[in-house]
Amino acid sequence: MGGFDVDLFVIGGGSGGVRAARVAASHGARVMLAEESRLGGTCVIRGCVPKKLLVYAGRYGDMLKEAEEFGWDVPTPRFDWRALVSAKDKEISRLEGAYARMQASAGVEVLKSRAVVEDAHTVRLLSDDQRVKARVILIATGARPDVPPIDGISLGITSDDAFDLPELPRRLVIGGAGYIAVEFAGLFAALGSDVTIVCRGDNVLRGFDEDLREALAAAYQVRGIKLMFNDAINRIERTESGQGASPCAAPLLATTANGARLAADRVLLAFGRIPNTRGLGLGEVGVELDGAGAVVVDENARTRIPSIYAVGDVTNRFNLTPVAIREGHAFADSVFGGTPWRVGYGLIPTAVFSTPEIGTVGLSEAEAREKFPFVEVYKTAFLALRAKITGSPDRTLVKLVVDGESQRIVGVHLFADDASEMIQLITVALEAGATHEQFVSAMAVHPTIGEELVTLRTPAERYDRRAVEAA
Repeated sequence: MGGFDVDLFVIGGGSGGVRAARVAASHGARVMLAEESRLGGTCVIRGCVPKKLLVYAGRYGDMLKEAEEFGWDVPTPRFDWRALVSAKDKEISRLEGAYARMQASAGVEVLKSRAVVEDAHTVRLLSDDQRVKARVILIATGARPDVPPIDGISLGITSDDAFDLPELPRRLVIGGAGYIAVEFAGLFAALGSDVTIVCRGDNVLRGFDEDLREALAAAYQVRGIKLMFNDAINRIERTESGQGASPCAAPLLATTANGARLAADRVLLAFGRIPNTRGLGLGEVGVELDGAGAVVVDENARTRIPSIYAVGDVTNRFNLTPVAIREGHAFADSVFGGTPWRVGYGLIPTAVFSTPEIGTVGLSEAEAREKFPFVEVYKTAFLALRAKITGSPDRTLVKLVVDGESQRIVGVHLFADDASEMIQLITVALEAGATHEQFVSAMAVHPTIGEELVTLRTPAERYDRRAVEAA
């Protein structure tokens, strides 16, 4: 190996790192991977998987209430937060073990240590001060919570902490209104917490289609979640009753920029995540970092140091688990498998695990209006069949955004039960270039929410930029 200890050294055992390591090893590379915490990274340990398990728990509460409307005699339910956390921990440990077994079976040597880069080919393990020479180094350290400079910040928690609280907070104040904030707001409210969201913007989920944003905000308010827009948390402190009490029981007071004083058992700071590059030695060896601390890479995931690559959230491009996995796979095939290919970022579906869920792919209506001169919008909002019996106020939204000239569907936006499942399949159709005519010519399945996608024949809105400009 020309004086190298390994062909590939991966720093970070999250989704992108473990996929890259395993695939590179399958191509015959000798691979080491260092992870200072737990294999699986944010998604498995403190993100997507535990979050969805807690979302399921909250939905069972809804189902128990609704069951009586369908004739079931349901005893008075009792929720046990500690039992849920224990069940969650058991599943996360199982998944972590599966990740470790996959790496071992592929021949990857996994080291539990923090690792830093010393030069273009050298990694130092801080656990024992060992140095490893690698032909190629891959940075896959993901992202960490962004914690702004708020007075009393140490009294708050981040999403990393929220899964392991000793008690369910009775009153929860959340700063932020992105993915993480709205998902935690929904699941904690469903489990019985009194939830308030405080955010600087004028609505939740900045960057999403406007109809989705409005639908989620309306649904959350009906569910009792309080939304405080155009405001921000600027101080967290203990109240007098909290002085000297245990952290899980101590009442807190969150003060906002507009002067609101919010009593809380917990204050969750959910302002997004930032690239986890601090203290890795990257800048010192010449790896370019952008203003957010993200590793700058080219279309092949390569930094300006030819032997150092990066994939996943640490590059701050598209911070989603499936993207990191695909980037890791492309890197390994390209560098070690002799079959170079690149990840396509044109159509990336995503889901927000609120209740109801959001599923979205492609362009928002606003983005389509900027890109195409003629846009047609097909949409409908209605109460799903189940709600007719249960009395649930949750309204379903189905929306298609169409390029009016080619009739190709360029965006699909769903606010509905199981929207995440539907949007995955819809993405296949959009990848194939499906048109509106092809959608409405497909046979419907009745009674379903999905049938609305193939029965929207009349545009709700038409936008013609040329006519607007002419006027």
